[in-house]
Amino acid sequence: DQMGIYAACYKLGVFMTLYITAFKLGAEPYFFNQADKVNAKDNYAKILTWFIIIGAFFMLFVVVYIDFLASFIIAKEYFGALAIVPIILLANLLLGVYNNLSVWYKLTDKTKYGMYFSILGAVITIVLNIIFIPKYGYMASAWATLIAYGSMTTISYLYGKKHYQVPYKMNKVLLYIIIAFGLSILSYYQFRGVYYVSTLLVLGFITFIYINEKNE
Repeated sequence: DQMGIYAACYKLGVFMTLYITAFKLGAEPYFFNQADKVNAKDNYAKILTWFIIIGAFFMLFVVVYIDFLASFIIAKEYFGALAIVPIILLANLLLGVYNNLSVWYKLTDKTKYGMYFSILGAVITIVLNIIFIPKYGYMASAWATLIAYGSMTTISYLYGKKHYQVPYKMNKVLLYIIIAFGLSILSYYQFRGVYYVSTLLVLGFITFIYINEKNE
């Protein structure tokens, strides 16, 4: 029963998965094509910033209109597990960031690190699921996914700084992620179903993006 409920609500993460997949198909050839250019690293940094901005917007949009979107995808009796959706969306966004960061070990021919990071993510996922599912159910799986992808992203970034320094604007992109996730949690737990408030939160986030990125 728990697996069925989790799988049903996980479907709402498909919006982020589609975005990441579409981006990856276009970005990877571009990364290799740009590798020899003078401003390649600046372009990689700029791409990550905009990837996160758009991904953070997707996350917020899905969560603030979660009941409306869920009504098209899953049955009403599964709505009780929708609390996993903000976590899963953030986890998948971090997986997309990890895919962006992977440019360093692909361009430097150190792809063995990709294997190491994947093994780390797998171990974290399995261990956390075994320990916490008996006590917390499907919520443990959602958090395990987030922690695994977050750990892979963090360690890839730290290793990338040593082997292939890219001037990522980490303070800025982390701020976008934190604000979008914070607004998502606020909307879900305080204003769920109050769509005029949800719309104001989305518009507020768009305004914040515009103020920070209008020159770009």
